[in-house]
Amino acid sequence: MVEGADTRQLHESVLDRLGFDIVSGAIPAAARISSEEISERFGVSRTVAREVVRVLESLGLVSIRRRAGITVLDQREWQALDPKVIRWRLAGPERFAQLAWLAELRSGVEPLAARLAATNATPDECGALTAAVVGMSATARAANKAAYLGHDVDFHATLLAASGNPLLQVFAPIVREVLAGRTEHALMPEHADPVAVQLHIDVAAAIGARDAAAAEAAMREIVLESATAVADLQTAVQPATQR
Repeated sequence: MVEGADTRQLHESVLDRLGFDIVSGAIPAAARISSEEISERFGVSRTVAREVVRVLESLGLVSIRRRAGITVLDQREWQALDPKVIRWRLAGPERFAQLAWLAELRSGVEPLAARLAATNATPDECGALTAAVVGMSATARAANKAAYLGHDVDFHATLLAASGNPLLQVFAPIVREVLAGRTEHALMPEHADPVAVQLHIDVAAAIGARDAAAAEAAMREIVLESATAVADLQTAVQPATQR
């Protein structure tokens, strides 16, 4: 049993490892697990194990029933848009499919947010968008590093907030996981595509100019460019036998 470690850190570590095992299929749907097994496998207390199971239940990954115990659920039951589930899926074998699905979702959400932001963005939000694209430009020669990622995340989070629609703002953690996942799993180029950086500049400029049509069009191109880049990379790394 691990002793002296921070309980919260243990909780998060076990949650990440067990959640990934379920999402990746290492622990298949309909499998039965128990808090005792989790406690023994990870060397944590049964209290930590039970807390982890409760989180997995809230995410739709497992069900807890009297007598039946803890049962792993089919992916149709998962909270597919929860950032944790997205992170685990991006780390697993369905990474490229997950990115394609998320790109389809983003193509409906972010262009709309850009169009609304051209009307609703505050001066501070316009300034934050400009600061983000300046930061992206300054770090574009290390687009696979944390600094560029931070500016990119800031841009998209600010854009969604600037829409003025609280239902669109909730997509910010989802987009953050997409961008972080591409960086973490080496799906970002070392040097950012100049066209992609320019499109971010175009969105910020259009929002500042209150040009809704231009902001929406440029944002749609950003999502398309990202999806195309990932699809091209998938083709490049795909084993020849699977092509």
